[in-house]
Amino acid sequence: MDTFTRFTNQTQGRDRLFRAIQYTCMLLRYLLESKADREKVVMKLKKLESSVSSGRKWFRLGNVVHAVQATQQSIRVSDLVPRLCLTIANLNRVIYFVCDTILWVRSVGLVADINKEKWRKWAARHYYYSLLLNIIRDVYEVSLQMEQIAQEKAKREKSMPQNHLGPCIADEETEWLQSFLLLLFRSLRKHPPLLLDTVKNLCDILNPLDQLGIYKSNSGIIGLGGLLSSIVGMITVAYPQMRLRTC
Repeated sequence: MDTFTRFTNQTQGRDRLFRAIQYTCMLLRYLLESKADREKVVMKLKKLESSVSSGRKWFRLGNVVHAVQATQQSIRVSDLVPRLCLTIANLNRVIYFVCDTILWVRSVGLVADINKEKWRKWAARHYYYSLLLNIIRDVYEVSLQMEQIAQEKAKREKSMPQNHLGPCIADEETEWLQSFLLLLFRSLRKHPPLLLDTVKNLCDILNPLDQLGIYKSNSGIIGLGGLLSSIVGMITVAYPQMRLRTC
């Protein structure tokens, strides 16, 4: 109960919670759209989704500052690849949140002379770049973990009696794939924060891929991806030790 209280008291936590509600509405709306007798429910879900989306923008107004601070921190990362990926990703997040704030100003009517579609495209583009760079960083981290586990396995095999009967040539490709998948599974199981971060980024990128026309999807897939990503986000807010960190 104490964990839940601390979680709801944080702006980030409230944003993740509202985000989960928003994408749940999107997913349910997609599932019910084909039902002939569910028009009223679909309309209510659509209105709720729109209201929650607008409300979430209040929680994101200070995210420009957070993104700038994250950029300053990522510059100090010792490893070159994560440093480049995170720094450029955070710079894109800064631009994304600036675009998002301008869209919010337009939506509340403070400034009417704003090209909504143009700013929405810019926001989606920089959000996509940020997520893509984060995925590259995740792949890099996974490859490091897989290499470490493979080295540990090789050391153990050297200390064990050797079996001189090698595998058949026809089975080599299958064994390579099995070994790769096993290494991947062990790497992610050993590092839950890395698994959560990878899942979150892969789920999040579905939305900008659709908005930019790179890979067209539907509201059901985007809603499911957004819901999964929001759940991961709530976990990392409630349990900071589950958040991926790079020294």
